[in-house]
Amino acid sequence: MLGSGGREHALAWKLAQSPACAKLYAAPGNPGIGEEAELVSLDAGDHAAVVQFCAGNAVDLVVVGPEAPLVDGLADSLRNAGVAVFGPSKLAAQLEGSKGFTKDLCERANIPTAGYVRTTSYDQAKSVLDRFEAPYVLKADGLAAGKGVVIAETRAEAEAALEDMFGGAFGAAGAEVVIEEFLRGEEASFFALTDGSAILPFGSAQDHKRVGEGDTGPNTGGMGAYSPATVLTAELQAQVIREIIEPTVRTMAAEGMPYSGVLYAGLMLTEKGPQLIEYNCRFGDPECQVLMTRLESDLTEILMACAEGRLSEAEAQFSDDTALTVVMAANGYPGTPDKGGAIDLGTSETNGAKVFHAGTVLRDGQLLANGGRVLNVTARGPNVTAAQAAAYDAVDAISFPSGFCRRDIGWREVERESVL
Repeated sequence: MLGSGGREHALAWKLAQSPACAKLYAAPGNPGIGEEAELVSLDAGDHAAVVQFCAGNAVDLVVVGPEAPLVDGLADSLRNAGVAVFGPSKLAAQLEGSKGFTKDLCERANIPTAGYVRTTSYDQAKSVLDRFEAPYVLKADGLAAGKGVVIAETRAEAEAALEDMFGGAFGAAGAEVVIEEFLRGEEASFFALTDGSAILPFGSAQDHKRVGEGDTGPNTGGMGAYSPATVLTAELQAQVIREIIEPTVRTMAAEGMPYSGVLYAGLMLTEKGPQLIEYNCRFGDPECQVLMTRLESDLTEILMACAEGRLSEAEAQFSDDTALTVVMAANGYPGTPDKGGAIDLGTSETNGAKVFHAGTVLRDGQLLANGGRVLNVTARGPNVTAAQAAAYDAVDAISFPSGFCRRDIGWREVERESVL
């Protein structure tokens, strides 16, 4: 397995539970992943080294956690070497690697999404704003670590954001900017696995992107999540598969870039029905943590079936429980995080909670913060209210003086449950 964050810890934890997983390697991993797998030093950007390691260690399946190696074509290099891999090809990974690519695909396949214009210069983008009303949705076209979206409330804010984007605030990701119509509704995430033809629904979730309580402040990679998303009813999920997932899989295959892996659809539930906000070509982070906590089926068997083109044989069973995860981040995040802070997990896992490591390192036996998002404290319960209480009980058992978390993860669903 490739990756080093909380998503990868959750995947490693679930993969290691499988009888089909005789040996699990992780590169580069983290201290939490090291409890589930043998950590190896490999650079996912060095395709030849990854292929060589797989050949020398009789690796049957590679699970690529983060998006960057997929957009870089690592899955192609592995497949060309005869190694089974869970993750899309470079062409197919454009669904996440380019916002404009996905919007154009939606237009060709008649997939419901917000109106948009692709722009390649500040002057062009500034003039395109005339076609839209505030608030303005501005998206850096390329990969920007989940932070390349700006929702500007005023024209002046939009112009300033565009100047930043084209001025290099997001590096190469901002060389092109997609300007979109603002969609109103509630956001939810839907996951489906596909091998290019078969589709296996794989759960739903809702996350909290803003750093501050009440969903305020700047966007982050995600401050917490819960699954399932009850607003995404069985009827709505069937509609999402029919109107969004199936046309995507069908069109990608027809255009010579069949998609194999997980399709993570970010949705807006509008008055007109579900509309696609964006696709990700990997599991969400921290959505993966709550999905894996609820998954009752053998993950290794499912991902191998997907990689080998026999996904139609697989089933995915999830617990009826709710899972909720709280992100503990280093002070300063999402700006410059305060790294090096000491962490003591204490008794956080004694009552059924699970702490997934996202940005940690061990030095001289001491667990330290080593990133922006540091821990994902995850718990289950019969509903969001119960899962939230269990997760915060675990949070309160952790000593992390240089860290912080939101105290309201799941607040919308808790409010809904309080009036039932």
